[in-house]
Amino acid sequence: MMLCQKTALFTRVVIEPAPRLREEARRAICMEDTALTQFSDLGLAAPILEALTASGYTKPTPIQAQAIPALMEGRDLLGIAQTGTGKTAAFGLPALHYLQKNPKPRPARGCRMLVLAPTRELASQIAESMNTYGKGLRLSAITVFGGVPINRQIRQLQAGVDILVATPGRLLDLIDQRALTLRDVEIFVLDEADQMLDLGFIHALKRIVPLLPKQRQSLFFSATMPKTIGDLADKFLSNPVKVAVAPVASTAERVEQFVTYVNQGEKQALLTIKLREGMADGTITRALVFSRTKHGADRIVRHLTAANISSGAIHGNKSQPQRERTLLDFRAGKVPVLIATDIAARGIDVDGVSHVFNFDIPDVAEQYVHRIGRTARAGATGIALAFVSGEERGSMRDVEKLTRVKPTELPLPSDFMVEAKRLPAPAAGSRDDRERDALGSRGRNDGRGGARGGRGPQGGQVHRGGVNRETSRDASSRGPVANPLQRPEGGRGHSGNARPGGWSPVEGGGERAAAPQGERPARPQGDRPTGGRPAGRPGGGNFRGGGRPGGQRREG
Repeated sequence: MMLCQKTALFTRVVIEPAPRLREEARRAICMEDTALTQFSDLGLAAPILEALTASGYTKPTPIQAQAIPALMEGRDLLGIAQTGTGKTAAFGLPALHYLQKNPKPRPARGCRMLVLAPTRELASQIAESMNTYGKGLRLSAITVFGGVPINRQIRQLQAGVDILVATPGRLLDLIDQRALTLRDVEIFVLDEADQMLDLGFIHALKRIVPLLPKQRQSLFFSATMPKTIGDLADKFLSNPVKVAVAPVASTAERVEQFVTYVNQGEKQALLTIKLREGMADGTITRALVFSRTKHGADRIVRHLTAANISSGAIHGNKSQPQRERTLLDFRAGKVPVLIATDIAARGIDVDGVSHVFNFDIPDVAEQYVHRIGRTARAGATGIALAFVSGEERGSMRDVEKLTRVKPTELPLPSDFMVEAKRLPAPAAGSRDDRERDALGSRGRNDGRGGARGGRGPQGGQVHRGGVNRETSRDASSRGPVANPLQRPEGGRGHSGNARPGGWSPVEGGGERAAAPQGERPARPQGDRPTGGRPAGRPGGGNFRGGGRPGGQRREG
């Protein structure tokens, strides 16, 4: 017979003799009434508890309280939790405990624990957290990702490491160069699994997983859980424990969400005015602005700089030192406004972000959850504002359907047009920047559209010069266009000059006359000599079909 007496924090277990019960059954406890309110209740190693106390952590978050006991039993786990709820500690603490309780030599060119992250910033953040939690342990943790020289990473891996945090691309590079082997991995963690699929890493994962030992502990963590992640988990996890502390694709309760419907060309002025007013009255302390594209992020920075608002951007075109420096300045408060793309923003773990601006509405609704999860972290509150143009209304409806939350609508300021006209123009950039700015003011921030209510005729890809590849030829006044890859009789095709029987890209333009051209000299026939260019061969260069007389370059 077993009696449970409840106290203020815990359940007291009183065991009375029961002859028919086995000893194991007599040790049962009332788990449903037990409250794990301290990290010390989880059975973690003493050095880990000391590191947590030194960092000011005493109480586990819900995802940590549910995941850590199962992971310490060696179970596979599928964890669902909002961004900022402590997923890194949820898998990091039990992994450090296991590695400390089961010491082994570091495998040469290998690792005992592998953590995969979709971006460099997230990989760096995870490694930093692992080093913080395990500073009292004799364990090594390093990161490997692209954008930096690979030779240094190869040297770091030669003696082996305990914990390796990597992005999939660079991990495969190291494996292909035989600088890394995964045969000794005991714990495998996939963080931000949904983002991995969004970025197209599914093929990389299918290459990586077969290289892992079959006997391992596997963990999947994500802020959202679309069906594709569930299917992926079924293939890679073995009888996993599912831990969910929030409904799928739910947004943080402490985030107030607002939406303003505005013309695409007016978004920049609205953002500048909102930031200037919020920073003046102190309501905006640190803001994160999301842009759909890299060029759009740079465009926003130029406009904010013209308005004397300090800002920086991180995206794929920035070098790793630039991204790290900008993120460090944002954390330190030197740069109060950070503009980022979705890919680069994963791993931005900065406390004190008061506002998140969705300058562009994401095409994938789940991204909205990740975006606004950058605010209201560590128990704080936050505000998320979305600027929605006419062609983005459908995407916003998808977000509302997914999150089951309808943001409060905010109208444009009463004096918006007057204040917008007073804003200074940004400094003149390159020709490409000016063309992208012009496209962005007419339609989408990335220059991929312009027609309201749909993509319209500007929906195609834009190349250098800002001309739509899908519509530029059809919009020309020269009439039907021949295939430039074909070589019409008597001409060279798309050469830029009029040829007898050929097609000229400027013919009929009216602004530029074609230069008269003579017949091309006949090419000598016969076998081509080997060993180098024959003496006396006219011209030079690497043009298809041989050199040109006098070494002149082809026009056009």
